[in-house]
Amino acid sequence: MTDQSQPLEGTPLIAPSSTDHPLYEQVVEACRSVYDPEIPVNIYELGLIYTIDINDQNEVDIKMSLTAPGCPVAGEMPGWVADAVEPLPGVKQVNVELVWEPPWGMDMMSDEARLELGFM
Repeated sequence: MTDQSQPLEGTPLIAPSSTDHPLYEQVVEACRSVYDPEIPVNIYELGLIYTIDINDQNEVDIKMSLTAPGCPVAGEMPGWVADAVEPLPGVKQVNVELVWEPPWGMDMMSDEARLELGFM
């Protein structure tokens, strides 16, 4: 019997985003408007947005993580992301799910975020 909680070998840990969807860039920009209160960089550049999945009905499913499970705003940040994305024209509904796999790491930050935080 196999353990269903483990991804199949070769399965990406982070599901691909709907980068070819017409709303994708607007959703990314909305995510860029949300900041971790402890870090002066938006959550998209920090690499906290793992997947932006948009279906044909314009329902947006976002999988995101946090820099640490004990983050003081852990319960609030998914709501902030949903509040940023939901008003976009054309978006039918938004679901933001907090995931801990794979664990966030500094290697997920964009070069802009690393530069801003003095890691480059």
